[in-house]
Amino acid sequence: MRRRDVITLLGGAAAWPIAAGGQQAAMPVIGFLNPTSPDGMTERLRAFRQGLKETGYVEGENVLVEYRWAEGQYDRLPMLAVELVRRQVAVIVATGGTVTPLAAKAATTSIPVVFIIPEDPAKLGLVASLARPGGNLTGINIFNLELTAKRLELLRELVPGVARIAVLVNPTNATTTETTLRDVETAARAMALQMQVRNASTSFEINAVFAGFGRERPDALFVGGDPFFGSRRVQFATLTAHYSIPTAYTSREYPEAGGLMSYGASFPDTFRQAGTYAGRILKGVKPADLPVVQASKFELVINVETARMLGLTVPPMLLARADEVIE
Repeated sequence: MRRRDVITLLGGAAAWPIAAGGQQAAMPVIGFLNPTSPDGMTERLRAFRQGLKETGYVEGENVLVEYRWAEGQYDRLPMLAVELVRRQVAVIVATGGTVTPLAAKAATTSIPVVFIIPEDPAKLGLVASLARPGGNLTGINIFNLELTAKRLELLRELVPGVARIAVLVNPTNATTTETTLRDVETAARAMALQMQVRNASTSFEINAVFAGFGRERPDALFVGGDPFFGSRRVQFATLTAHYSIPTAYTSREYPEAGGLMSYGASFPDTFRQAGTYAGRILKGVKPADLPVVQASKFELVINVETARMLGLTVPPMLLARADEVIE
């Protein structure tokens, strides 16, 4: 074999890994943006991947996912969204309250964004309308904030004689907090309930709020639908047990961790829908042509063991309406 042939063969062999690397680089990339951390997100991420699988995509095989977690620091979300834009992802999945989709919208007008949001995205200016989003954003509305009155009614049904409720919100999540307080105030007024507002945006502040409850003794607590609060659900279960405060939450993860009661959309179902939308966009469907999905699966979950510990007897009619009863 002539020396020139050897050089040619070696050059071809050296090119193989480069070609393989090029194929890997061509694999579509999804950016996943969330204001909390991976802790406690296992079930939701499994559902998201199931949605991708339903459209023909398997993470690590024919699609990559770049995860960005704000670890409870909401002010980091705009920077993390910009990182995903610079990474030139094919689509951004923005989950965790209203602040995440707003950060994604501010970061790009061209990359498709699939959101999971707790209130009407049209009112927030994220889409032109639910039926015809019209831009680069679409997703799922889980109605968490719109369900405020229903959640308060269920709490009153479970805690007879309740007159004074404390409402806990995260002031760093301004849009969600404003809507929550407006809706709770309207519902509380209609039910003749006194309402006291408490703020917390760190674990230390949550502890301090509960220490105050030890002196103020509200009849019940209403925890606003905030992603950071969801990441601290074990802390909430411990504190509400210690201070004997019946509490209503937005999602099933709270009573599963020892909280009393939750009412809200099924998050695994909505994350699966987000995965399906992301997959459809990867196949070429434009977000403007994908109507915003209205969550249709809602769950009432009651932890009767926690109720007994709090000295509460769950009314039989309420138990019969529960989608799940945790013994």
